[in-house]
Amino acid sequence: MGHHLYIISQCKEVDKALFYLNETVENGWSRAVLLNFLDTDLYERHGKAVNNFSRLLPKPQSDLAQQTLKDPYNFDFLTITKDFQELKLEKTLTQNITHFLLELGKGFAFVGRQIPLEVGDETIYTDLLFYHLELRCYCVIELKVQKFKPKFVGQLGTYVSAVNHLKCKPGDNPTIGLLICKTKNEVMAQYALESTNQPIGISEYELAKLMPENIKSQLPSIEEIEEQVKRIQGKEEEER
Repeated sequence: MGHHLYIISQCKEVDKALFYLNETVENGWSRAVLLNFLDTDLYERHGKAVNNFSRLLPKPQSDLAQQTLKDPYNFDFLTITKDFQELKLEKTLTQNITHFLLELGKGFAFVGRQIPLEVGDETIYTDLLFYHLELRCYCVIELKVQKFKPKFVGQLGTYVSAVNHLKCKPGDNPTIGLLICKTKNEVMAQYALESTNQPIGISEYELAKLMPENIKSQLPSIEEIEEQVKRIQGKEEEER
């Protein structure tokens, strides 16, 4: 009953309400998980990544792959909010793998980070490697803490091709790539995808928003809060 109340109170559109109802049933979401996805606008982000799946993947895999990805991805569960390197983002995501898998959605199984791929006499490393149980394929995720650049597609495409050759077994579908950047130019991303023959999606990510300094300065410190609590407790004991 509680799930229905949350959905009814926050979804004015029938399609939106049905989406959350179906996702709750299929994924067995608790009320807390449902509230999280309502608050982070999952419905609006669902299936919105720029991609070339319809051109390079057969149906129904292309449709399912498109619906699997989001844009943007919400990384509010991370504690990093300022400048950082890609390896730190990658490491922090894997340290919070349960939250990350929840944000990725149903079907993703974590294979590992910095997976070595022997290509001729060189070794390349994927940022993050997953296997999608419903798509029956590997998914290579490349993280970029900067604005999208077309060269990123070529780099990720190489990783996707290498996984196809070195990791895939008979029965596996073609590997897909997911590039998650700080920001992107939608048109530039689409043009870059037209230049590759590997199935790739491009999304952005969002971190927890920093509190403005003028607001932060007006809030009491932890020490001031503790002192106020002690005063209140002291007054209550005197009144007794």
